[in-house]
Amino acid sequence: MSEQFSRRKFAALSGAALGHSFLWPSAPQQQSIETPFKYNKLVLRPSGINGQYDSVSVDCPFVFHHQGLWYMTFVAFDGIGYQTGLARSRNLVGWEKIGCILRRDPTSPIRKYNVAMNWILRENEMNSPGELAKVNGRFIGAYHAYPSAGYENGAAVIGIAQSTDLLHWEVGDPILLPKDGEEWERGGLYKPCLVKHEGKYHLFYNAKNNTTAPWNEQTGVVESVDLKTWTRYAGNPIIQNGGKGSLDEHFASDPCVLKNGAEWVFFYFGLDMQGTARELAATGPDLAHPTKYHKPLIDIGPSGSIDSRYAHKPSVVSSRGNLYHFYCAVGGNPEIRGISVARSRPW
Repeated sequence: MSEQFSRRKFAALSGAALGHSFLWPSAPQQQSIETPFKYNKLVLRPSGINGQYDSVSVDCPFVFHHQGLWYMTFVAFDGIGYQTGLARSRNLVGWEKIGCILRRDPTSPIRKYNVAMNWILRENEMNSPGELAKVNGRFIGAYHAYPSAGYENGAAVIGIAQSTDLLHWEVGDPILLPKDGEEWERGGLYKPCLVKHEGKYHLFYNAKNNTTAPWNEQTGVVESVDLKTWTRYAGNPIIQNGGKGSLDEHFASDPCVLKNGAEWVFFYFGLDMQGTARELAATGPDLAHPTKYHKPLIDIGPSGSIDSRYAHKPSVVSSRGNLYHFYCAVGGNPEIRGISVARSRPW
């Protein structure tokens, strides 16, 4: 589909789905977080077309429900840097790309090469379709941006973007800089996850301790009451690397934090020292004290499968009693970086 779109066209496409009945069943107080049934196919893949924003890879899904349709923001790589795309679906497996909604800005020292929006403020419940929440009539997105061309080069920063229509975004200055943090995050900041709870905004993010390999990644949190002034939690990082031989010994990254009954679930991925990435989780009574879950939620697949190398970078929504866990799948021959999904019930 063409990348050219308008606000009117977007509204018409969304409104067309309103006649379709989406009945969300009453969710139980607490639900299993496990999604063992893989779709085993990519639901979104790179275009492979030179010059397109998504020519090389698609990555980092964020799935939500809006005006009768499902939407997914994703991070696209064209060989120069990251930009942010949007896709839509009626059934969570058949996805159509709308286009690039957040492009690099050659005039910006922050976004000259990269801008990756990873989260839009949404309802907190895991057992929900992830409807978006507005602040003063605007959608609030969180992005990170690397300063240099190439794949994740330099020490990235995190900022906030705002929109009235999900297609056109006003990108604010960075709110978090790695140089202002502790040693564990001075190499650069990664995927932000923004949660509003009890009058405060909590922004979770993973970060690396060095700009050059080898480095370790862990996950921390900052708080704000106004989306402008942020305070780092004194107990950061709240999800630390595991011990020798653990599944997250090298990375504990890409938080997706949702409420499940009385507890919070911290979906994240772990990278072990053999270079394998898997979807993991931790749970806790609040937003600062997670305890790691006892087993992987999504493991890599067999040799030659779509996720034989990595199964990582979670986004979770619920539909009709099914929990859907979207993730970035890397594998196959030739190797492709795309997006797939697993769910709580068989397909």
